[in-house]
Amino acid sequence: MLAGGAVAIMGFMSVTAMVLVYAERKIAAHFQCRLGPMRVGWHGTLQSIADALKLFFKEDIVPTNTDKMLHALGPAICVMATLLALIALPLSPTFNIADMNIGVLYLSAVSGLGVLGILLGGWSSNNKWSLLGAMRAGAQIISYEISMTISILVVVLFAGSMKFSTIVQSQVDGWWIWRVPVVGFVAFFIFLISSTAENNRTPFDMAEAESELTAGFHTEYSGLRFAMFFLAEYINLFIVSAVGATLFLGGWMPFHIGNFTTFNAVMDLIPAGVWFALKVAALVFLSMWFRWTFPRLRVDQLMKLEWKVLLPIGLVNLTVGAILVLSELYFFVWNP
Repeated sequence: MLAGGAVAIMGFMSVTAMVLVYAERKIAAHFQCRLGPMRVGWHGTLQSIADALKLFFKEDIVPTNTDKMLHALGPAICVMATLLALIALPLSPTFNIADMNIGVLYLSAVSGLGVLGILLGGWSSNNKWSLLGAMRAGAQIISYEISMTISILVVVLFAGSMKFSTIVQSQVDGWWIWRVPVVGFVAFFIFLISSTAENNRTPFDMAEAESELTAGFHTEYSGLRFAMFFLAEYINLFIVSAVGATLFLGGWMPFHIGNFTTFNAVMDLIPAGVWFALKVAALVFLSMWFRWTFPRLRVDQLMKLEWKVLLPIGLVNLTVGAILVLSELYFFVWNP
């Protein structure tokens, strides 16, 4: 059963990554008044499959004087970290692989494993640009992990649980992004920025700055090993979007407006899985929108944003949330 579940997750990861790659190419093209992929399949829908086949059959080149075992282990660890993170995510009321009581804590722990693969890949490549890119990625991911965890703790405080399904059920009367008007929105805003930085996506892609580091820690990888890094990047994009939808946007809960009974009844007709998919897609699109809107930050600006802006605001926001919970000055009603 476990083997079957692992195969199912790997298949889901691969299909999701190919869909996201195609979506990003099309979104980027429309932002730039282009058509994007059009040759392979109808409107280029098979382009991702063609690219996957190309990478599968490409020669796997390993530079001389490298630690070959660690060079192979780097991308494998990155993919394994995403595989472990997916296990804890409930995708609908009826589909969750492991709905753990410590789901939030587990996800925070395994999400930090990917940085080990990046550091191993950069160090074992015997290339100064790869090493610099890996060091940048390590510092960036570890730093922004703090703010992201603090923003998640705000929701844990209000829901009174670290179990993802319980957090979703706590939003039956309204999503946390606006049920606690200021605190919830600030936590969501910090989560959005931190998750973008943790994924090394523009404007926080200093680890892969092509004008400085060629391709960062990817530089000495080709074939399937490069594809594994690529797979991990896009699955991480899906995971952080799914976590954001679960914690702040009600997960699979429908959108309701007060006492608008007819409107709410129509919203209830939409399946729970569709609601979750729409919310995840909205956050994925927002992340892709960032890529073609904001310029890349410098390294000093990147770290200053975390340690001098996001972290202090996050701590103050968490303190205010704790005071609201302890003093029972709720803007909401929820009894876990």
